[in-house]
This record gives sequence, C-alpha cells and structure tokens, in this order.
Amino acid sequence: MLQRIIHLTAALALAPLAPAQDWEREDVTFEKIDERARDLAAQPYAAPDKEALPDWMKNLSYDQYRDIRFIPERSLWAAENLPFRAMLFHPGYLFREPVGINEFTDTHVQRIRLTDAFFNYGPLVPQRGDLPPDAGYAGFRLHHPLNRPDYYDELAVFQGASYWRALGKNQRYGISARGIAVDTGVDGAQEEFPRFREFWLRKPVADNKAVMFFGLLDGPSYTGAYGFLIQPGDDTVMTVRAALYARQGVKRLGLAPMSSMFWFGENSRKRFDDFRPEVHDSDGLAIRMGSGERIWRPISNDTGRLEFSVFPMDKCGGFGLLQRDRRFAAYEDGEANYEKRPSLWIEPTSDWGSGRVVLMEIPTHNELADNVVAMWEPSHIPKPGERIELTYKQHWTMAPDPADAGGYVVATRTGLHDWQPEQRTVVVEFAGGRLEKWEGDPPEAVITALGDSGAKIKIQGTAVQPLPEGHWRVAFQIAPATEGGKLADVGPLELRCSLKKGEDFLTETWAYRIIP
Repeated sequence: MLQRIIHLTAALALAPLAPAQDWEREDVTFEKIDERARDLAAQPYAAPDKEALPDWMKNLSYDQYRDIRFIPERSLWAAENLPFRAMLFHPGYLFREPVGINEFTDTHVQRIRLTDAFFNYGPLVPQRGDLPPDAGYAGFRLHHPLNRPDYYDELAVFQGASYWRALGKNQRYGISARGIAVDTGVDGAQEEFPRFREFWLRKPVADNKAVMFFGLLDGPSYTGAYGFLIQPGDDTVMTVRAALYARQGVKRLGLAPMSSMFWFGENSRKRFDDFRPEVHDSDGLAIRMGSGERIWRPISNDTGRLEFSVFPMDKCGGFGLLQRDRRFAAYEDGEANYEKRPSLWIEPTSDWGSGRVVLMEIPTHNELADNVVAMWEPSHIPKPGERIELTYKQHWTMAPDPADAGGYVVATRTGLHDWQPEQRTVVVEFAGGRLEKWEGDPPEAVITALGDSGAKIKIQGTAVQPLPEGHWRVAFQIAPATEGGKLADVGPLELRCSLKKGEDFLTETWAYRIIP
C-alpha cells in the first residue's frame, strides 16, 4: 500500500485557486509534490494574508463559526456511496489562512472551489456576504463507517497549521498529531507553526479499505511533501511519508510530533478543586529503544514550571503518548469520555538515525489546552538547502502497550505521612505479559536513583506484592541518605523501577522524576 501512496499519481504548479471545478488531465504523485516542496524552499517565504477574507468571515465569533455546518449530503463521494467521504471546513474566525483542496483520480485532477452550496448557515449567521472563490477552505475531515455499517463516522480531521487527529473504533477525539515542530520549547526562540497550504485527496473506489491523500507543507524554515494512507479499524493506522526541505537553520526540529493534555492523575500531588478523580488525554510517554528496552514515563503537572525530559538513543524503535487507564471510574466524566480517548503510537518504518525522544510538560491549571508535547529530535538538524525523508506509521489505539512486548506500568502513586515527614512512599503497579499468570516466588524489583540527587537518598522497605487481576505492586520508600537529612534538600530525583526474574526482565522500565 505504501508503494501506492508513493507512486500513485501528482502535483500541480503553484498557482491561484482555479475559478471553477473542472477536471483536468494530470497525474498526482508524491514525487510531484516533492518537487513543489523543493521549489518552494528555494523561494523566500511568503506568509499568507490573514486579512484577505471579507470582514464578515474574519469577525465570526466561536459560536457563529460553529453554526456554519457542512451539508453531509454534499460530501465528496457521497452520491456514489463510496467507502469514504470528505467534508470541508469553512474559512473564517481563527482559520484565515487559505487551504487549497483538490480531488484526483488515476488520470485527472480538479480544484474544489469554495461555494456556499456546501454549507448550512445557521441562525447565528444572519448576515453574510459573497464567498471569494480564491479563499480556499480551513481544512477537511474524512468519514467512514467506523462503528456501524449504516453511518459514516468521523475518521480524521486536518484543520489548523499542520495539525490532525484521527479515530479508531469506539474512540473519542483527544490527542493531536502534526507534521513537524520547529523550535518548540527553545529558550529565546519563537516557535514556528508551518501549515499545510494544499491537499490532494484521491477519490476512492468501491473496494478501497484505505483512503489516500497528499499535502504540501510551508513555513518560514521548512517546506515539505507528505503522503498519507489511512486504514480504519479497531486501531486506525496512518502511514506517513514526509520529505522535508530546510529554508533556514533552526535550533530544534521535532519529527512525528504530538500534543496532548494532562491536568491531574493518580500520581499528582497537586490537587485541584474538581469532582473528577483524574483529568487527562494521556497519562504517560512510552518509548521502545532501538536496543529493545522499553521505558514508561508517567506525565506530571506538579512543579508549576516547564519541564523537559530527553531520552537519547542510536535508533528509535517507537514512541507515543498513551492513555492507559481505561476505567470510567478513573474519570467519572460522561461527557468528556477520557477513558475512550486514543493513544498515539509512532512506529518508524525507515531508518531515522540517532537522536532523542523529547517530552515537554507545560504547567496548567485547567483542561482547556494541550500542555504535553512528545517528538523525535534527530541528532543532525538539516542545514539550509538540505532534504530529509522519513516514513512511519501512526497507531491510534486503545491498547495499553502498543509495542506488545511484555509487562507494563498501570499506575504510579506517592504519599508522605505526617509521622514520617522525611520518608516518602512510592508505589508502582505492573501488569501484562508473564505477570498475568505468574506462579512461584515473586519477581524481583530493580530500583535505582540516578544522578547527584540519587546519591543523597536511600531506598528502603522494598516490597513486591501480588494484586487482583494479575497486577503486581512494587512499594518502597525514599529517605535522606544521611542521618538528620531533609527530603526538601534532595532536589528533583530521577527514579527507575522494573521487575525481573533472574536475568530476564519481565517489564518495561518505569522512569519518573519526583521532587521528594
């Protein structure tokens, strides 16, 4: 299938939106989009004119914009009852940068012209003017009978800069992906948000099990050609091919980046006045090193400051922000349905070389915006004029361990008693793999504290206990290494924990930063 996305058919010259929706005889291939990205990178960046839309579109409120709805019966490919459909987003409100939308087949292509015939303007939009035909759209969404055969559910949404989201069966929107991240979290640098300026959607045929399209990325520092192949299912799998061109140097380039939200969870020491036990789209970062070691880093929102964690490696086996706690009782939110929000696991399908997985945790006091970022930062950042190419698969999944390689962490908890103020208890729970049907003596817990702060504490009272449903709990205490010492003087502490039997590691490595 990936070869089809690569070779299937290609691009148009950079030109204004066509005034009419007429089929033209042209082919659309990844290579043609790649040529356009290369040519675009050789030109000075031209920012889109955010003031070009008519005032009535620019001045739409949030509620007014939501009251403009695409008419489902006008969806691309609906009349032919094909397995996929596409709906388009109206420009206006915050979405003022035109996105060109094209449809193509094996032999022909047409530009989809902006028209009010696609939309139902609700009562909140009583006055409006003409639609400029060159205004483009704000993005698009794809639909497919994902949950039942007689209804076209939302499958994926591409709207805003280079962001997108996707769904598998019985999932609810949560985590977001994007094309690239440029200077994200770099001190003293302004983060860039390159955007998809144009898409080419391949018209499906009756027996297609996947939908394919291309995108052209543009920004001050990078341009890029993207190919997408989306296969819906219990887990929706998106195959991505990207060719990127550097216009100018940057301090940080994030590949296969994703953004999620974490307010508080069972590991949080900072509590908020809320009726729910936990509020998050993702509760941890999972990593599979090229060596085969697996790491789980629970997300935190306790310190009140921007936090970075980096995991260098010679080869990336995979990474992602996961939502592991799937119990409704963990969230008690029948509207947000956090227990149904997908995890996003990245599986490289080409050689990415050496680099590091970067986790950025931004402090927050609510659940209204994404505050967690994960991305791959290559060791070599392209210089102006250089090209890099990579391929990977995105798994939009409910699986607690997409790597499917053994035991994994299911919970992290800590506590401090008044009568033992210099002894913090840490509890880590594992499940899965051989632990589910364990027989014999308990496995061994391997616990370490890293760095200078690690030398200031001692680990004591370690216990490994079986729990119901095949879970195993590791409990231990951290205390000052010197008599009369204070935990407050230790500083941030990096802890590691895993379970093993003999020389055989049974679980991933729990990696946690804690202020004792």
